[in-house]
Amino acid sequence: MKVSTRGDYACRALLSLTLHDESSSPTSVRDIADRTGLPQPYLEQILLALKGAGLVRSKRGVGGGYVLARPAEEITLAQIVSAVDGPIVVGDFGEPHANGACDHEGQCVLLAIWADVGEQMRLLLEASTLADIARIAQGKAAWPSPV
Repeated sequence: MKVSTRGDYACRALLSLTLHDESSSPTSVRDIADRTGLPQPYLEQILLALKGAGLVRSKRGVGGGYVLARPAEEITLAQIVSAVDGPIVVGDFGEPHANGACDHEGQCVLLAIWADVGEQMRLLLEASTLADIARIAQGKAAWPSPV
């Protein structure tokens, strides 16, 4: 699986909210866009999807904007990516057949491997919360090691 631009932008936007959470007041889309360098119109669409997934809340009007709907310790990268990109899978190959009853040579083995790759990616993204990523960005934790 390739994390889409949409998934990357969603993670960057919520990381920005996490890093600037010193006040509980909402952050405008313009401020998030300015801090992250993301295009504001696209960011607005992404934040609406994140709101629909229950990851952010919004306030309208003067002083309005977005805040995290839950503590950063409770929001994983997997939840964010899934909210904007759908389920975390390597591809749409289907499920492995039971007992090796494959229609084509090698199909079952590869289907099982692709399913495992998607599961490993999901587990890695579930293991990282916004709070974890914020600590790394602030220099309070070590950068992740390559797998």
